[in-house]
Amino acid sequence: MPLSDDVKAEIQQGYRDVLTGKGIRARYGQRLMIAEIARYMGDITEDDGKRTSAPAACVVEAGTGTGKTLGYLIAAIPVARALGKTLVISTATVALQDQIISKDLPDLEKHTRLRFEWTLAKGRGRYLCLSRLETRLQDEGHGDSDTMPLFLLDEGREQEPGTREFFEELLGQYGSRQWDGDRDHWPSTIPDDIWRQVTTDHRQCTNRHCAYFDNCAFFDARKGLETADVVVANHDLVLADLALGGGAILPEPENALYIFDEAHHLPDKALNHFAASVPLNSTRQWLKQLGQALVKIQPWLPPSTVASRTVEKVSEASRQLEDCLNRVQEHLLNSIQWEFSDERRTAQWRYPEGELPEQLLALATETRAATAGLVRHLGTMADELQKGFDERKDHELDRDTAEAWYPVIGSFHARAEDQSRLWAAWCESPAPASDDDKPAHRPPPPARWAVRQRWDHAEEVTLYSSPVLADNLLYSRLWSRAHGAVLTSATLTALGRFDRLRSRAGLPADSRYLVVPSSFRYGEMATVGVPPMDALPTDTEGFTAALVKRLPELWAAEKATLVLFTSRRQMNAVRDRLAPDHPGLITTQDDMAKGEVLRHHCERVDAGKPSVLFGVASFAEGIDLPGRYLDHVVITRLPFSVPDDPIEASLAEWVTSRGGNPFMEITVPDASVKLVQAVGRLLRTESDTGRVSILDRRIVSRRYGQLLLDALPPFRRIIQ
Repeated sequence: MPLSDDVKAEIQQGYRDVLTGKGIRARYGQRLMIAEIARYMGDITEDDGKRTSAPAACVVEAGTGTGKTLGYLIAAIPVARALGKTLVISTATVALQDQIISKDLPDLEKHTRLRFEWTLAKGRGRYLCLSRLETRLQDEGHGDSDTMPLFLLDEGREQEPGTREFFEELLGQYGSRQWDGDRDHWPSTIPDDIWRQVTTDHRQCTNRHCAYFDNCAFFDARKGLETADVVVANHDLVLADLALGGGAILPEPENALYIFDEAHHLPDKALNHFAASVPLNSTRQWLKQLGQALVKIQPWLPPSTVASRTVEKVSEASRQLEDCLNRVQEHLLNSIQWEFSDERRTAQWRYPEGELPEQLLALATETRAATAGLVRHLGTMADELQKGFDERKDHELDRDTAEAWYPVIGSFHARAEDQSRLWAAWCESPAPASDDDKPAHRPPPPARWAVRQRWDHAEEVTLYSSPVLADNLLYSRLWSRAHGAVLTSATLTALGRFDRLRSRAGLPADSRYLVVPSSFRYGEMATVGVPPMDALPTDTEGFTAALVKRLPELWAAEKATLVLFTSRRQMNAVRDRLAPDHPGLITTQDDMAKGEVLRHHCERVDAGKPSVLFGVASFAEGIDLPGRYLDHVVITRLPFSVPDDPIEASLAEWVTSRGGNPFMEITVPDASVKLVQAVGRLLRTESDTGRVSILDRRIVSRRYGQLLLDALPPFRRIIQ
């Protein structure tokens, strides 16, 4: 639909109004971004609301300071409304999600004449389940109560002191509407083991049949979803919706225009979403819990009913599955040369090219069949229990039984379905190659591996499977169906090219790409230096000693320093050797919760005291310390991927089989993206200044180093 003059005028006027209303100046990169997104959406052709043009995405790399959020909102909202499509904005983090909902969208409506409705979409597990909370309070955590079968799911865990009081506080705050039931909006972090007791998932939720439906936090949050012009979600929720066929949670892809902010996370998120795992010992324990639940449910079920007869079928399928798991574990323990070290209690075994030995494949096939039988029979029980909610019809089971047991059986059914994904993935054979199918065109086989963990009195063997690339998954489920999609982030290129993103995300051939200039004057604002070092990172002990020697010299003249490591072990070793001589100066990211670490750091700076933060990968991307809170970023070593990562190893194996160079095609581009993200911690506003120090001399001594340096922002370089 070519952009009409009215839509163009609406975009232009909206941008002028925001600039005037907020008292900010226009940014060249932001204007380019607005124009490109509007043009892209206007070039989509349609017939009766259905896209007729070829699938295509719009990819915009926009660095810090561009004003990405305002850029895509101003461009996309008027076009989406003109097309009659829902604008779905997807982020990688809850923080950005909340920022868009609570700040960016209200600001846009306040300062412009644009009128639109928006809503927030989160997964069910982020919201309080009032039914589970009330039941938990009534039961006081006694899992052996016949009247509280739901808490068979809580694994017989003893209640921690103060838990009941906390649950009462949750209920009081929610009942008085001082809290909306959103986990992320509670004033303090709620531990996972506590939250798990008072939330639910789609298999346990009875939806409109629940007595608390009218007061449900989840459904209350979803009320505006169907009528909203803008839906703010996250990548995980979008992928979950696509896995269900699209349109189950969010608008159907055909009726949506997507904006993926922090889009560099999308391929990895997709891989995680479509991966599968089965912990063998934990699964056997879970099967025992299932057996306990079946004993307890039997008295609730009238004899000779479908549900009652199915109980024995579930029991038999459970016994068959347990026998299969025992034989799988016995085979793994005896056939693999597990390599444990003195320091590590974990060993890993990856199957080259994803090929399972013949005997293991036969066991996996048998286990798949047993799991499928368990899924089928549990599904029958869940269906029978669900019928009990319909009081308009006579049914074999009454409503009390349905309310008591549907969440329990639903949870077991969901767990069994999750298990079946792993066995299906382990048994799946690659598509047969045709005579003219060249190796370079064949997709990579899945990564399949096993991990063995040892503790003092127990151990676990976990099986894994994962796609190696998300390209086909994203293309078939998203890009080929979406009416349109925009991807944006500060780090979408690797080594100055979009090739990495294009291949990993499976972007359509007709996609368009743009890098918009930053408003930062990098050469005036910061330097990047490579000081002399006595050792290279390849010499672990020597490099640790060199860091201990060099770091105090680097932070001596600075008030706020961030030191980034690639190894937690090395970070702690350096800290332990430096801390006694610098009391109170160093804070590591493991010392306390992330927010507390940053707050402690800022308080020291505000008090005029120097502060040094030690962190690993999550601090290389996920923190924002503007102005005086950060004036020096030290990168100890180049962020190359861990060599034993099974997915990366499988991808490298595949690249090698195609005649490629995995180091230059995978490792170096990945490191470039991570390095740019780490360097990006330094400058957060146009008034920031500072310096970056890279202590890994390979960046100047190796051939690939120049590529990595050239991909960084154009800081003034100081190479010693």
